[in-house]
Amino acid sequence: MDGPDPSVRALRALVAASPALDPTIEIVVCIPCFRRPQHLRRTLESLVSQRTNRRFAVVMVENDASKSESVPVAVEYLAPGKFAGLCMIEPRQGACHAINAAFETALRMFPNAASLLMIDDDEIAAPDWLEQMVRTAEAIGADIVGGPVFPEFDDERKRGLRCHPAFAPAYNASGPVPVIYGCGNCLIRRAVFDQLGSPAFDLRFNFLGGGDTDFFYRCMRLGLRFHWVAEAVISETVPQSRTSLKCLVRRGLRIGAINYQVQRKASPTLWLRAKLIAKLLAALPLSLIYAVLAILTERERTIAMHPVTVAVGSALAAFGLGPQPCKASKIDS
Repeated sequence: MDGPDPSVRALRALVAASPALDPTIEIVVCIPCFRRPQHLRRTLESLVSQRTNRRFAVVMVENDASKSESVPVAVEYLAPGKFAGLCMIEPRQGACHAINAAFETALRMFPNAASLLMIDDDEIAAPDWLEQMVRTAEAIGADIVGGPVFPEFDDERKRGLRCHPAFAPAYNASGPVPVIYGCGNCLIRRAVFDQLGSPAFDLRFNFLGGGDTDFFYRCMRLGLRFHWVAEAVISETVPQSRTSLKCLVRRGLRIGAINYQVQRKASPTLWLRAKLIAKLLAALPLSLIYAVLAILTERERTIAMHPVTVAVGSALAAFGLGPQPCKASKIDS
């Protein structure tokens, strides 16, 4: 993987580091951070509590240069050496900018790092998370390892949404899988970045979301091997604002738009794009059938309507009517 342009690297600022940074460390956990300092503290505490004898470092990337609320939290853990690592500021806002900065910094600062993991700043890792992920990658020889992210709702009345496709893990059992979809619980081997080139996460998805979906689909098309570890559990705090009907509809539309953009990238000719649009239009009536069946089997109607909103979102995006990119907020993949 070619490193970032020197002018890009110069924009980033190192704002905190542990007393000792050992470049021979072979495992790095990357955390993009944006305006959730209290959640980040719980994330870091879960990393301190990992049950493993493996040495690892943590790379945090603050993506809100104006407020930098994550930096004091990072200092709390880095200054006393609770774990090795550092915190950078990436002044260019956007999910892909932050993720690229985290992985690029990890690859540069830890040249021996063979396994790069990622966890979001509103997630909590189970005590055996890191050990399960790394052990699997080494034993299986997979290029990319994924694990489940289980929602923890602020409003317990929303527990029925745990089966909603926006929150439910992609797979239930451990084993080889064709692809994973999100980077909130993943391990990527160093060699993957060499094959993908730089920047690894396409900046066209910076504010739309779905940069991780695009990244993993490109990996799949290169023939890289994916593996799922059901025991490598992460939990995610889900605020009430993300469980409202309006939010779930908007999320479905956005997922549909992301799906279209990812597939459009893989359809370079007019013929392939015409086939893609035809497939998306055919998905609309099929989604209605799925919705009716889901209403008969699911108590949550928001679950039943999800395939319809996704299909509508894809169709609208195909005609240039996708959702507007949103800045200064969390982007849902």
